Amino acid sequence: MTDRFTMQDPRYQYPAPPFPRQEQERPGLVSKMTPAPDHGEESYAGFGRLLGRKALITGGDSGIGRAAAIAYAREGADVAINFLPEEAEDADEVIGYIEQAGVKGVALPGDISEEKACNSIIEKAVKALGGLDILVINAARQQARKSVEDVTSDDFDKTMKTNLYALHWLTRAALPHLPPGASIIATTSVQAYDPSAHLLDYATTKAGIAAYAKALAEQLIEKGIRVNAVAPGPFWTVLQPSGGQFPEKVEKFGENSAFGRPGQPVEIAPIYVLLASQEGSFITGEVFGVTGGKAIA
Repeated sequence: MTDRFTMQDPRYQYPAPPFPRQEQERPGLVSKMTPAPDHGEESYAGFGRLLGRKALITGGDSGIGRAAAIAYAREGADVAINFLPEEAEDADEVIGYIEQAGVKGVALPGDISEEKACNSIIEKAVKALGGLDILVINAARQQARKSVEDVTSDDFDKTMKTNLYALHWLTRAALPHLPPGASIIATTSVQAYDPSAHLLDYATTKAGIAAYAKALAEQLIEKGIRVNAVAPGPFWTVLQPSGGQFPEKVEKFGENSAFGRPGQPVEIAPIYVLLASQEGSFITGEVFGVTGGKAIA
């Protein structure tokens, strides 16, 4: 376990490439990644920032969503996580960590690329948690393609619906349940500002997410609801080896960051905590870049 609270050189705090060659079928499982990502399972310590809060996190089974779920639970929130049915193995682990923190964990399988599923997920979360005041829209589809000619209409449609339509569907369904003081947090990406040629459709959706979050923030502050987005750079998540990057890029993933390594999900979790908590009471309409040294503008 890495000691996150002892001062140290951040360049060497976590594993750096080259990584073993690894490929998984989408959506992939955390248990098959080498090296194993740090989502905070052993390294995140909570301080009671979210006591009594009720959170829903999409994509909460792995990656950044998993790290946010563990952090929220250890900060005192009851947490519902959404995931694809194929990701149940990872989701079960996360529910275990949530319950170990002494709060309620709720598993909500479902494909957010379908409007009906989004509406159902919100309804079930509100019922199981007894309300909702934190909504983290994080789940994403990312599939690398060498050429625009390789991005089929089905590819494009699925990525748009998973990443962008779901943001709208979930927000619209959740809004009647969100009280003043609630927080909506969307996961955009450095790809919104510095898009990679092989992530054409993904980057397009991430730019849309940033714009949607800023516009929504202007609307919802009139209801006392804050809206922000987080823009990760290269993070070591199962999204990468399950088609999000070409296999040869996974081996060198993160080497071009200022740190010479990818970020670990636990390193971004505190931003999601800040934006959900009352400590972020004067923050809305912002995009927080956690990119490993690359500017967003």
